[in-house]
Amino acid sequence: MLSIINKELFMCVMLQVQQGIGKPSVYHAVVVIFLEFFAWGLLTTPMLTVLHETFPKHTFLINGLIQGVKGLLSFMSAPLIGALSDVWGRRSFLLVTVFFTCAPIPLMRLSPWWYFAMISVSGTFSVTFSVIFAYIADITDVRERSTAYGLVSATFAASLVTSPAIGAYLSASYGDNLVVLLATLISLADICFILLAVPESLPDKMRLNTLGAPISWEQADPFTSLRKVGQDTTVLLICITVFLSYLPEAGQYSSFFLYLRQVINFSPKTIAVFIGVVGILSILAQTLFLTLLMRTIGNKNTVLLGLGFQILQLAWYGLGSEPWMMWAAGAVAAMSSITFPAVSTLVSRSADPDKQGLVQGMITGIRGLCNGLGPALYGFIFFLFNVELSGITSIQPDYAIPLQTSPEVQKTLIPGPPFLLGACTVVVAFVVALFIPDHPTPPATPCQTRKSSASLAGAHTNTPLPGSDEDFEPLLEDSNV
Repeated sequence: MLSIINKELFMCVMLQVQQGIGKPSVYHAVVVIFLEFFAWGLLTTPMLTVLHETFPKHTFLINGLIQGVKGLLSFMSAPLIGALSDVWGRRSFLLVTVFFTCAPIPLMRLSPWWYFAMISVSGTFSVTFSVIFAYIADITDVRERSTAYGLVSATFAASLVTSPAIGAYLSASYGDNLVVLLATLISLADICFILLAVPESLPDKMRLNTLGAPISWEQADPFTSLRKVGQDTTVLLICITVFLSYLPEAGQYSSFFLYLRQVINFSPKTIAVFIGVVGILSILAQTLFLTLLMRTIGNKNTVLLGLGFQILQLAWYGLGSEPWMMWAAGAVAAMSSITFPAVSTLVSRSADPDKQGLVQGMITGIRGLCNGLGPALYGFIFFLFNVELSGITSIQPDYAIPLQTSPEVQKTLIPGPPFLLGACTVVVAFVVALFIPDHPTPPATPCQTRKSSASLAGAHTNTPLPGSDEDFEPLLEDSNV
């Protein structure tokens, strides 16, 4: 009798764990993103220290290699994980991506070599954004999607605004071990939140009817996915725009603080304030301004405006030599942050509801590839201009600023050419984005929809979400047939 009661209690607990808390909402996605990137943001200062201590020579080159391997693995795995989440649901893959992305954190102080090896391998699962955006696409219509994507991107910015400063303070006051422990606990809290609180967003009918459908290697192979992209001009143009615009952005992330420290002579406190101000402006841009722009000038024009801001800020960073120029360019950079959520909305509108994970996985895979190529490209240009991270080792302990530098050395330390090259690539991305249709629609025709419905045993893309208050009405382009 007792065993039966325990079994029933266990089944009830497991059912509650599977169902989560409440209906699927954007706030579930926001919490997952915030906790994951807040944990990694805490490790900004300790990771730089461990990286330089482990690889004292050619630190920048090794960092580019690590990021390159991680980005390549993300590019290879993102379409596969996205396709699987379209079949088996988002929740389980949220758990897998967050777990393996945060798995290297405890190894930072235990074994640096294993830590950097795990970071490289973890790129296979570092695609949380693609699953999160597919999760949001399941529970929002097109009119609300841009606002939801902007909220998630703003949450990402908010986590990076607060966590590096907190991590640096705790590291200076109590040591790196406490920071690593805190980041590990936050990662565990994120995993527990997914297990206990996050409900499944993919409709039951879509999951049940497609669960028996096999996923072939051709469907999940990233190169096959890229070949299929060429058949859809809209998605192809969007992918090219993402690649050309995010490549310099990824390289900028890897070198910008060196630029402020050695060229503009920003103090560490000034850099912290700079990050905070730009982060707050980015949050405002991705929430208030993004919603306003999407309603007034439309999706495509919002993307073009964001690319224009990115061109201006990259050119300003490359040519600017005064502190006030950096602050002005930072404000422009905050406005350019509207590009990614606007592009994610655009590609979401171009795909069927049952292909959201696949297309978002492709975008995330391209961004992962850029995360590897961008730092490597910038690192190569730094090498051409004799810029090495080893040049800041003398100023790291006491944060002194090298005020007396010869003109020849100062000239070689300016990393302006990479920023200017990045501005040129974004100009090409802007030209490509001009050819994106103003109102993209899912490529499936009524006949194709009926064929796919039959092959998937009755899985209809026009099926309302169970538990939601409304259908995907903006996606029912063929409702008049």
